Amino acid sequence: MIAHSLQEGAIVLDPFSVRLVLGLVTLTLIVISCVSSQRRRSPYAEWWRVALCLFFVGNAAFLLNDTASQLWANPVGKALVVAGTFCLWAGARTLRNRRASPWLLVPAPVLSGLASALDDPGTSVWSGGLVYLGLTTLGIALAATELWFAKPVRSRITRFLALIAWLTALYYLFRAIIFVVDGPNSDVFRTFFGYAPAALMHLVLLVAVSSTMNTLSNKQLIKRLRERAERDHLTGLLNRGAFLDLAARSLDRASSDRGAALILADLDNFKAVNDEHGHSAGDSALRAFAEACNSSVRSTDLVGRYGGEEFILLLPGATQQRAEAIASEISSRLSAMSSPDGLPFPTVSYGVTSTGPDVPDLAFMINVADAALYSAKAQGRNRVVGAEPAEREAATEHRMP
Repeated sequence: MIAHSLQEGAIVLDPFSVRLVLGLVTLTLIVISCVSSQRRRSPYAEWWRVALCLFFVGNAAFLLNDTASQLWANPVGKALVVAGTFCLWAGARTLRNRRASPWLLVPAPVLSGLASALDDPGTSVWSGGLVYLGLTTLGIALAATELWFAKPVRSRITRFLALIAWLTALYYLFRAIIFVVDGPNSDVFRTFFGYAPAALMHLVLLVAVSSTMNTLSNKQLIKRLRERAERDHLTGLLNRGAFLDLAARSLDRASSDRGAALILADLDNFKAVNDEHGHSAGDSALRAFAEACNSSVRSTDLVGRYGGEEFILLLPGATQQRAEAIASEISSRLSAMSSPDGLPFPTVSYGVTSTGPDVPDLAFMINVADAALYSAKAQGRNRVVGAEPAEREAATEHRMP
């Protein structure tokens, strides 16, 4: 039975019963989450299940309040609940292709547990209460921010969850303020921010997130499958088909801008690396070159594996000189890297071309860069060769019927 008492017209629910109901609901959501996602594994769903488990165990620890075990159970419960809120944040970050490092997740629960442990938890269920409420507010607010900016930006689901999370964070903020101003035993705190209202906010947040978990997880899985289809499995760069498609679209946009530059790169004597040192050495060289490329270009540039040991880069808005400088920078980064087996990485030859606002089609630019790359090979490899304007004009005349 849920006990209640009347205090100036307010109903105060029995804390044990409220915690018990919240725990049962959380356990139900854990079971539903596990059953509904047996065939679906997404980072968001996995973080959500971890958060639910932490909430469940933390809530179970609170059931030991007013017993001899309160001395250790209360700090543990606070630490676990705070850890659960920061897991919500970590899960929301995955919707933006971000990761939450463990060192970002550990301090808040540890601080909450220590604050409670050092504040006489054996006699006060609100030991370290301000730290607990403040960190809970912070964790939920961070999750709400990530959800608000999750892609797609205008997703109704993520916006709805963000609003629910913001309301919950705002509630906890006011809860902390009233905790400081009036204290946890005041009528205002117990009526509006006590166990029953807080449990209601918990339930709203948990049910809202759980009800949309499958939809968000499915979208995340579809996105990951699409990325796998567009990415080279070894280097993580765009594969040939995805690069050509995205580059063609980028060139269409560049026609009204400042043009673009294109680089073709080929690892020198790559077959000899595989023959003499094995395919693992060749794979290490390909991955290292991909890393050097990603470290040298902007987020708006496109980098793809064109085939075998050949790579292709499109730099929207870049001049010929800038593209040639980037090619040299890539080689410098590659030469500074050390391979796992101590072998030097192969050198690289580059063919570079560029165009102004009057952008030709992608195939034409690739042909011009390929001719420059062939020239780099003929001149002894390990160099950057840019297509001269005369060569581009000749290629244009050759291309005209």
